[in-house]
Amino acid sequence: MLLALCACLLWLSPSGLRAAQAEDADADMSGRSQHRVLAPNNVDFAFGLYKHLVALTPGKNVFISPVSISMALSMLSLGAQGQARAQLLQDLGFNRTDISEAEIHQGFQHLYRLLTESDTTLEVTMGNALFLSQSLELRQPFSEDTKRYYELDTVVTDFQDWARAHKQINEHIKNKTHGKVVDLFSELDSPAMLILVNYIFFKGTWKHPFDPASTKEEDFYVNETTLVKVPMMFQSNNINYLKDPVLPCRLVQLDYVGNGTVFFILPDKGQIDVVIEALSRDTIQRWSDSLTSSPVDLYIPKVSLSEAYDLGGLLEDMGIADLLTNQANFSGVTQGAQLKMSKVIHKATLQLDEAGAEEAAPTGATQNVAPGPLSIHFNQPFIMLVFDHFTWSSLFLVKVVDPTQASTFPRATAWADFRHQELHGKDM
Repeated sequence: MLLALCACLLWLSPSGLRAAQAEDADADMSGRSQHRVLAPNNVDFAFGLYKHLVALTPGKNVFISPVSISMALSMLSLGAQGQARAQLLQDLGFNRTDISEAEIHQGFQHLYRLLTESDTTLEVTMGNALFLSQSLELRQPFSEDTKRYYELDTVVTDFQDWARAHKQINEHIKNKTHGKVVDLFSELDSPAMLILVNYIFFKGTWKHPFDPASTKEEDFYVNETTLVKVPMMFQSNNINYLKDPVLPCRLVQLDYVGNGTVFFILPDKGQIDVVIEALSRDTIQRWSDSLTSSPVDLYIPKVSLSEAYDLGGLLEDMGIADLLTNQANFSGVTQGAQLKMSKVIHKATLQLDEAGAEEAAPTGATQNVAPGPLSIHFNQPFIMLVFDHFTWSSLFLVKVVDPTQASTFPRATAWADFRHQELHGKDM
């Protein structure tokens, strides 16, 4: 799987991207190159978004699917007019002198299909659902284009009866994800005229599985004063490993069967935000060039991660604050009066367990490793980066502070607070 790792990370440096584009020059433009053109923009946006969320929520888990969010925002641009449309695409990192709008939407169309249809060994369920009031009617171009490029589901909802509406929304998302994404809204959430839900669920099959019999309850040190119990998975194998000589961390890289690959990064105690701040395409490229296969005893928590974010504040922080006001020029979405885009929700769920394509080695057994393997124990806050190496997509960026921490929702007002601090200074 080493060759697959190299292919995965070609996009992470400009020279790698140029080489890949040259290789794809004679390929079918409806295949690889069309969606890979989006990769550098998507990854830069991903790391910027991730760092903002980490800064906003110290001491909390952060879990997002950047590629899924990029798709949702690009889709919204189809309903924007004038400056709002240009701003939305610009904040996603697209320079319209280098790539046309048509190429952007066609690229996301191919990307969506490749992520959800091509690799049957990765369980990826993702999409967008637009719940709109009975009093609203979508404009035909927006309805047709969002369905064509993004397979948007549109559901008419009676928001006057919120108790019924929130159940309808939860049930729709639950059905679309085959029961994997549940309980998005509660009765305590405020109703709206229109709600866009962007969702993704992911579960992969490890190329080299963990042994379920070796999973045992162990301590996880959240901080100097907080300790929690977690089921800790174990495997002993030859694993791509690096002790970073530049940043205060160690890391391993594990492959899923198919197109998925994961970096597990273990920062030194108290240094997780230092490592996150340094994340970039260049950092990932340096890691990929430096990883070596080594005998490793690896311990990773078995977790199911789920987070939901109200992206309204995020959009404000991206410089398009009027998206959530009546002055926003989103007249391309609905007929009649200008639209107030009430809620834009991102919900991501990731299942991390022992399952693999082959039977794991029995408890205590070591496969093809030399005596005295390294030991790396993810029993303190760590980072996960999940990529699809065929499309070069950042599926998930994760900061795990407490594996037992329940998801909190919504997270909207913090964005406004953060933006205010940026503009006016931290001392209020």
